[in-house]
Amino acid sequence: MSFVLNADVLSAIEPPIAESQTWIAGRTFPAEKPLLDLSQAVPSYPPAKELTDHVAERAADFETAQYSVIRGVPELRQELADHVASRYGGVIGPENVLISAGCNQAFCMAILAIARAGDAVMLPVPYYFNHQMWLEMQGIDPIHLPFRFDRAGVPDPEEARRLLTDRTKAIVLVSPNNPTGAVYPPEVIAEFRDLAAERGIALILDETYRDFLEDGNGPPHDLFRDEKWGETLIQLYSFSKTFSLTGYRAGSVMAGAKTIDAVTKIMDTIQICTPRISQYAALYGLRHVWPWVAEKRDMLKGRKEALEAAFRSNDLGYELVSAGAYFSYVRHPFEDLSAKQVARKLADEQNILCLPGSFFGPGQERFLRLAFANATAEEMPELAKRLRASLAA
Repeated sequence: MSFVLNADVLSAIEPPIAESQTWIAGRTFPAEKPLLDLSQAVPSYPPAKELTDHVAERAADFETAQYSVIRGVPELRQELADHVASRYGGVIGPENVLISAGCNQAFCMAILAIARAGDAVMLPVPYYFNHQMWLEMQGIDPIHLPFRFDRAGVPDPEEARRLLTDRTKAIVLVSPNNPTGAVYPPEVIAEFRDLAAERGIALILDETYRDFLEDGNGPPHDLFRDEKWGETLIQLYSFSKTFSLTGYRAGSVMAGAKTIDAVTKIMDTIQICTPRISQYAALYGLRHVWPWVAEKRDMLKGRKEALEAAFRSNDLGYELVSAGAYFSYVRHPFEDLSAKQVARKLADEQNILCLPGSFFGPGQERFLRLAFANATAEEMPELAKRLRASLAA
């Protein structure tokens, strides 16, 4: 008799990106109509050369091949704490930072630190599917906060208040959002913080894409300015998109000291530490390549503006709900087709690979996610042309 696999893992949703890649497996695409791959958020440009040159030098050091301390290289933790304090305000120290192997791992460890099987965690819909998958695998019940089309994807704190239960351990927010691209206003984030503090639960705030925001009107939020921020807030971050280091797997958990103590136990058990080479890449990026990041932010802003211009065409048929950082969320016009059917139709007939809204939670059959950051500004008119052609196909 063979052993039995974990039923919670088996019943969790399958990896959506991997599924979407099967839709184009083995296909070749003509030069006159190449594939527009808008499925996964991957930087379309390499890291800054000065950063990769630095990594190459550090690879020769014996120290680089060794473990770091569990929480991460002290210089990196200090640098990140100083960087966030400078941008957001407030008091943040290295004792508030743990360096993780990417933001996905940061989320998983944060959840393990505060919840267990039978507890509940609130996820606004549409959710980042890896968050949903992890909760399912842990036997933690997701509370789905409904999508607010009328608020361009920004969740409603008062609606959240009505849905919280005594078993709820955390509210999860992602801003700029994956999958919608919506940027949550600082006052909305603050309302969710106040709600979490009132209920004695955590606010887990994933800010993977924060460095693609401009701070002309101030920082993304002011939560760190509260001297008691560590009693409620757990902030998650990734260096992956900022410095184009997705394969390096480097991110962070920023929280109160007690939470970091708990996450440290988990990190030691799961991985011991994030690879030093990745930490050195992140540290160099924080210290030296912000002008390069600003150039990429401007480039992506141009792509977003080109996307918005393409969708202003009255005969396009598809409605742009929201867009920001890397993503756009689009309402498709086919009332008699599911989101996956529309996504397959676009892949098969128009050589556009995007993700159906149904990958991101219930009630999303009329929506698609387009990772617009994968396309150049010059390709946006072609995207609009193909979307328009899909109406007649």
